[in-house]
Amino acid sequence: MSTPPTVARAVRNLRDGAATLPFFGYLTLFLFLPTVFVVLGAFRTREGAFTLDPVGRLLQPATLQIFLTTAWLSAASALIGAAVGGAAAYALSTTSPTGLTRRVFTAVCSVLAQFGGVMLAFSFIAVLGKFGNLTRLLADVFGVAVPGDFLASIPGLIVVYSYFQIPLMVIVFLPAVDGLRPEWRAATANLGGSGLTYWARVAVPILAPSFLGCLLLLFANAFSAYATAAALISQRTIIVPMAIEGAIRNENNAGMDAYAQALATGMIVVVALVMGGYALIQRRATRWQR
Repeated sequence: MSTPPTVARAVRNLRDGAATLPFFGYLTLFLFLPTVFVVLGAFRTREGAFTLDPVGRLLQPATLQIFLTTAWLSAASALIGAAVGGAAAYALSTTSPTGLTRRVFTAVCSVLAQFGGVMLAFSFIAVLGKFGNLTRLLADVFGVAVPGDFLASIPGLIVVYSYFQIPLMVIVFLPAVDGLRPEWRAATANLGGSGLTYWARVAVPILAPSFLGCLLLLFANAFSAYATAAALISQRTIIVPMAIEGAIRNENNAGMDAYAQALATGMIVVVALVMGGYALIQRRATRWQR
């Protein structure tokens, strides 16, 4: 006696769903539950009583300035990464998909996109620090003096962040550029269009959603970065992740842990909004990549 199709389909769906349980269990344990605890902790005192004081502190000028500084740093490094990385992705798309150049370049970008923290900070200190090699070269040969605290400033952090933003843009934007079909350019030429017409009316409208989505992804990536900035700046808390770390380590005010969780909640809201926009844009972009 054969199994009815509906029963077989239900068993197959159940089996396929069971295979995803470890993944969703991992997300629940290490992402969802910590997020819930952080958000709830932003509204509770150490004694467990409900309070709005930590969230209210987010509206204070000093805290708002930290969020604005972090947003400026994230936006600037994202724009630089998107512009340079986008151009590099297009140049790479003109090479053979199975060629050595693309394989080496994408492998290097994959490594550099994950290169950060203390090692990246040390590398830039050795190059652009007060006594860095490039700093001395610029001073001795060109007479250009790099400020000693350059890497501890927002412009310096933008330069450092761009180091991993550019290769990340190459990795995430390359599939969209590969989606441009050669016949579209040929069709434009057959209809009397120029290269400028192709880019203005075909390529740019198609790539714009993917480009904007990647830009948002880079923004979120920079907004949540911590270790590199913490290694370069030790006495100030100019970005949100460093403010969270400073509040957690504060030993003079026992209520600062709730403020740290309020900062983290604000950060979660910003990143969630950005990534939500990224998901919506990617839904539109994927139809051109099929």
